[in-house]
Amino acid sequence: MNPSAPPPNVDFIRERVQADAHDGTFNGRVQTRFPPEPNGYLHIGHAKAICLNFGLAEEFGGVCNLRMDDTNPMAEDESFVTGIEEDIRWLGFTWPAPTKYASSAFEQLYIWAEELVTKGLAYVDDLDAETISAQRGTFSEPGHDSPFRSRSIEENLDLFRRMRAGEFVDSEKVLRAKIDMAHANPVLRDPVMYRIRHVAHHQTGDAWCIYPTYDWAHGQTDAIEGVTHSICTLEFDVRRPLYDWYLDHLDLPGDRPQQIEFARLKLTHTMMSKRIFLKLVGEGLVDGWDDPRMPTLRGMRRLGYPAAAIRAFCAHVGVAKNYSVNEIELLEHFVRDELNRTATRRMAVLNPIRVVIENYPDDQVEWLEAINNPEDPSQGTRKVPFSKVLYIESEDFMQDPPKQFYRLAPGREVRLRYAYLITCAGVIKDADGQVVELRCTYDPATAGGATPDGRKVKSTIHWVSAPHAVAGEVRLYGRLFTEAYPDGEEGRDPFDFLNPDSVIAVGGAKLEPALADAPGGALVQFERMGYFCVDARSPMVFHRTVGLKDEWANIQKRAQKPVPKAK
Repeated sequence: MNPSAPPPNVDFIRERVQADAHDGTFNGRVQTRFPPEPNGYLHIGHAKAICLNFGLAEEFGGVCNLRMDDTNPMAEDESFVTGIEEDIRWLGFTWPAPTKYASSAFEQLYIWAEELVTKGLAYVDDLDAETISAQRGTFSEPGHDSPFRSRSIEENLDLFRRMRAGEFVDSEKVLRAKIDMAHANPVLRDPVMYRIRHVAHHQTGDAWCIYPTYDWAHGQTDAIEGVTHSICTLEFDVRRPLYDWYLDHLDLPGDRPQQIEFARLKLTHTMMSKRIFLKLVGEGLVDGWDDPRMPTLRGMRRLGYPAAAIRAFCAHVGVAKNYSVNEIELLEHFVRDELNRTATRRMAVLNPIRVVIENYPDDQVEWLEAINNPEDPSQGTRKVPFSKVLYIESEDFMQDPPKQFYRLAPGREVRLRYAYLITCAGVIKDADGQVVELRCTYDPATAGGATPDGRKVKSTIHWVSAPHAVAGEVRLYGRLFTEAYPDGEEGRDPFDFLNPDSVIAVGGAKLEPALADAPGGALVQFERMGYFCVDARSPMVFHRTVGLKDEWANIQKRAQKPVPKAK
């Protein structure tokens, strides 16, 4: 891309990068990074940051690295590293190999920490974390100096080296920057730079027993890698002065990174908190990090969200400086739009009722032509079997229908999708009075749903041939939280709003035979029922990705706003 040309969907970050490219800042170079902490899997909020960082690099002819900010081995695991890499590739992005790690800079970070100690800008403190926090003060009151703040440079250097050598137990001492305990920004009140953790690291093993804090490692690892534009979410705005302070007092190689903050993504009826995720998973409230109800990328992939739909959603939401919450229905709109164009159509009966066509030959089977996707003729057609005994949805029949019910009823005729017109001639009930079977007749002259005599039929329903049907389980999903804003009020527990009906498993679904060999992850539209994804772990289990009804269109209609087009 020509840096002087305006990129698509220009926002304040792109304007900033474009101005730097035009002015020759960083010699026209653009380098970003996506720096997740490998203490969990990625969620939809990360997708926005991924699209932004990788998108900027692509648009301006630069490079975007993947860097694990792995400074806390107590919460990190190699499986998270692998999962993060998988999720980013699935989303559609690649990075220059190999993946980078903040831990690769541990030695340089330690050298720089010693440099600050020798300059009198860092000291070893014996206070525990709780006392340090209490003495930091508030936004309206200054903090208080630690009694160990006045240690000599020589003593601090000796203690810091002994910390590295493993002479002290966990949390016995920390290294703090010596800035200003009365600073208006509490972040700059002598922040902790190193803490003692006698625990193995997934990358460095037992080489270290002191680990840098995220705040200490953040800006320096950006500088080491040559990052030009350090894109962060808005909560890091108050921490930027600290990163700048560190950078100001070190002799850095190359360019100094510029930090730019943007508002993170939030969705209704869910939360973007690893603390919440860990509780959901740890207490068995969901079926792991990839539960289809989870807003993780793994969960959304298992549910059937296409990566292209997530990218389109992120592009539409864009980048802003202020927090806002997006309706989850908007995300579903982009998912539905993508699946409408790409998903193969199939017929499936979720709550079956048996239909016997009395005037159809007992042993006859017809293979009727059905369209795979009316939005994409290149997908062609398939053959579906038709026989004397069928299944239809129980809700497509009513014995005593109201006036506006146009589907099957005694004496009424309906069209079977791709097949014939049938008329209900009789009803069979069990001992409890429940309808268990319908007796119908068909009109042979109406093959393919034709009406050569021009008679009007108001309803078309789907069906499955009973002798050819394959059994499947269908899982229907609601919102994970009943409240749109489960954390909207201070003091309330989001877990009070967990939806007890967030998943309903429907066993005994009857599916057309073409679905028997559907691979894990396959996406289909069950005609008239919604879009479904074959579970990657359990064959013949289908997750409902989204329904056919566009709830976002209704929300927009009520608000008199145009429905966005997917890009």
